[in-house]
Amino acid sequence: MNDDAPDWTFKERDTVILRELAADPQRSSRELTQILAEKHDIDVSHVTISETIRRMREEGVFREAIVPNEEYYTFALFEFKFDPEHFADEWHDAMVHIRDDPHTLFYFLSDGEYQWKSVMMFESTQAQSKWIHEFYKDHGKVVSNLRNSAVHNVLKFRTDPELFERLDETE
Repeated sequence: MNDDAPDWTFKERDTVILRELAADPQRSSRELTQILAEKHDIDVSHVTISETIRRMREEGVFREAIVPNEEYYTFALFEFKFDPEHFADEWHDAMVHIRDDPHTLFYFLSDGEYQWKSVMMFESTQAQSKWIHEFYKDHGKVVSNLRNSAVHNVLKFRTDPELFERLDETE
């Protein structure tokens, strides 16, 4: 377990709030109060709901991000393969560069041959090419290959409310 893991014990009310917010993230605490009462037979004030959402957000139970419509940016999946000879001396600076770069939307570690992956967004394909060129100039010793794929025709980008149904049962 990492140090950033939320320290949260789910109540039924919490999972219902998450499910309802996943269905419509713009719902107000007053709307949620009414939905919880009518659909789930949970009687709670809008102040309690608002406080619960605030505490869950602060604890990191869920994250919020503004993701622009793909019509405004070019999205790409970047996969980084390492050069083991220079990894020990160079990995940290390269990792921080990718993680903190404003183009990085989502950055994660994975298994396999390409162990770092990121979803990045650029103003144009030219800006993307320039980023790759500059990255290789600055961090090329640690990366033996950078594979990038265009992301287009996004068909789904949301969390299904059903995913939260059993969170209060996991312990």
